[in-house]
Amino acid sequence: MEGFHQSPNIFVGEINIKVKNLDDALTFYQNIMGFKVLEKTDRKAVLTTDGKTSLVTLEQPENVIPKEGRMSGLYHFAILLPSRSDLSVFLRHFLGTGYPLGAADHYVSEALYITDPDGNGIEVYRDRPSNEWTWKNGLVDMATVELDGNGILAESDAEWKGLPSGTIMGHIHLHVGDLQKAEDFYTKGLGFTIVSHYPQAVFLSTGGYHHHIAINTWQGVGAPTPPQNSVGLNWYTLVFPDEAARESAIKQLQQLGFPLQKDTNYYEVSDPSGNHIRLVI
Repeated sequence: MEGFHQSPNIFVGEINIKVKNLDDALTFYQNIMGFKVLEKTDRKAVLTTDGKTSLVTLEQPENVIPKEGRMSGLYHFAILLPSRSDLSVFLRHFLGTGYPLGAADHYVSEALYITDPDGNGIEVYRDRPSNEWTWKNGLVDMATVELDGNGILAESDAEWKGLPSGTIMGHIHLHVGDLQKAEDFYTKGLGFTIVSHYPQAVFLSTGGYHHHIAINTWQGVGAPTPPQNSVGLNWYTLVFPDEAARESAIKQLQQLGFPLQKDTNYYEVSDPSGNHIRLVI
């Protein structure tokens, strides 16, 4: 993989999602998706692929309620595999489970789309080499066309052993209520650059990636923030290269009027649609 998810870039590191039943969710994330459990309590499970790095944390809130429609929040989080052969092994395994999935070729990547038992969206993808991406006037060419599933399956006949250790969090795609306000928050506040447009959607990145974050109003303009005990996104992390970069973003966010809360290892802020973000180093 290329260096789009390391310093000096800002990128998504970890996702925390709320589920209705932790045991049921774990069955899916371990047996179907191929994650390993790093830590577990009665109401929380931290998932990994390399045995040390937390990628996805599942939490079962008190008095949890199912995901409601037409809300802001998670559209999908995207798991980036190291290679096309890894995607091949994953696809063959997944087809064998009989679990439903979607698929698309986005020019810059090849992607599979899955919904977990609670309705949380997941993308599993591999990037094409960046020298194969097409840029024009600062925007990268992306589309949604038919995936060459047979070509991917022919890439490898290796045995499925779960998600490979080099798997990382590739990006996050969010539903928002106001596209312009969200765009200002992520560009003027956090320092991301717009790299692509789609109907009612904007794609943003740092360091010339095709996108670390995407935002859309596909749930409707003015979509409200879901209740705190609702299934869905709890928070996600943005990893900064150093303290100076994080401090710069904090000052920009404060100037825009966004309050931040300081914890021991992170600052937390919410975007204009109530999506919680932890700023880490």
